[in-house]
Amino acid sequence: MSSRTSNEVARILVVGGGYVGMYTARRLQQKLKHELRQGTVEIVVVDPEPYMTYQPFLPEAAAGSISPRHVVVPLRRVLPHCHVVIGEVTAIDHDERKAVITTLAAEETGEGAIQVAYDELVLAPGSVSRTLPVPGLADVGIGFKTVEEAIGLRNHVLEQLDIASSTRDPDVRDAALTFVFVGGGYAGVEALAELEDMARYAVRYYHNIQPEDMKWILVEATDRILPEVGEEMGRYAVRELRARNIDVRLETRLDSCEKRIAVLSDGARFPTRTLVWTAGVKPHPILAATKLPLNGRGRLKCTAALQVDGVEHAWSAGDAAAVPDLTAEPPATPDEPRATCAPNAQHALRQAKALAENIVATLRGGDITDYAHKYAGSVASLGLHKGVAHVYGRKLKGYPAWFMHRAYHLSRVPTFNRKARVLAEWTLAGMFKREIVSLGSLENPRAEFELAAGTGRHNEAS
Repeated sequence: MSSRTSNEVARILVVGGGYVGMYTARRLQQKLKHELRQGTVEIVVVDPEPYMTYQPFLPEAAAGSISPRHVVVPLRRVLPHCHVVIGEVTAIDHDERKAVITTLAAEETGEGAIQVAYDELVLAPGSVSRTLPVPGLADVGIGFKTVEEAIGLRNHVLEQLDIASSTRDPDVRDAALTFVFVGGGYAGVEALAELEDMARYAVRYYHNIQPEDMKWILVEATDRILPEVGEEMGRYAVRELRARNIDVRLETRLDSCEKRIAVLSDGARFPTRTLVWTAGVKPHPILAATKLPLNGRGRLKCTAALQVDGVEHAWSAGDAAAVPDLTAEPPATPDEPRATCAPNAQHALRQAKALAENIVATLRGGDITDYAHKYAGSVASLGLHKGVAHVYGRKLKGYPAWFMHRAYHLSRVPTFNRKARVLAEWTLAGMFKREIVSLGSLENPRAEFELAAGTGRHNEAS
């Protein structure tokens, strides 16, 4: 390879194993097969979890349409030629080309963090939930960004039905049957729609709960939901949800949720045991610790070639990067900043491919190219057999949009193994009834043993 001697190893450090991290590493191991066999290139992927979560399937996992293990992709299986490190990057000194990583083993042994030197850096840590200083939110709020949160929310909703069914206290019952979702983007709308579908099906097995006893409330601070599918389809989504007796409150904020009472900016108060927060995301905190250039929203300033602006050997894409959108209309004046690519999966998957190609070109002494992709549109599910879509200028709703939503994401989920398993589950779900079992005890599997050991609950008589 250019500018390197035969006994040097070029180490590519990929921070993050999500969309960009996993797809970039996967593409790199495909394009650098020769170098990897020779041992002149090494790819290291660092992520706190040993898997990549395909987030568009989280609502269906929460509703029980897809098994949780089929929503995640094991990194070691899809990246056999990479070194996968389960840990968290806590500091990066790009001047010295070194990263500090805290691993699980370091936490157990007390040996402290490890330092890893690198030649090329790919920053793709993704994003984290953006919370606001709402009183009580940190105590009662439930996120919806990981598979653990999705399955925990499913268990929680079913447990609320059990509570409502087994109490004579009307206040407890009403709070258990009130579900408040804050945020009208993809995550909030799809999660609410799928879970409402599931809960409405589940209550047929409860002798004292009717579908109309439940209150489902969507709170959105702007004047519309699902902005990605366009204004017309957004209005249709509101009408569809309201037709299902879902209370959609636009231009409304959550002011407080202390003592399990959701207080909204329009004066409404809802006692509730379920408050799901999906009101946006923010860049991962590691970006602020890198001393690399950031824009006003905390994302890395990048060129159209996916390089960190003004910094050599540093690359980024996806949620972490502010990448100029070359397909957008140029700014009216030279002083105005150019529009950037939306931080969504559609751009992330394509950026990862372009990023890997540019790193390969850099290592081999070739020319790098700019990333350009015109946004194709969006699809969203509103529950079983219901959806909205705005793709390549065409607008779809109802069953066709729902079918397109499933077909598109089935084509995008990585590996044939996952595609086959998800398709098989969908097929079986169409032939049999929904599973409505709550397995909340999975979240604390030692509770039963600890109870028995501490109280002698299961001690046999001597």
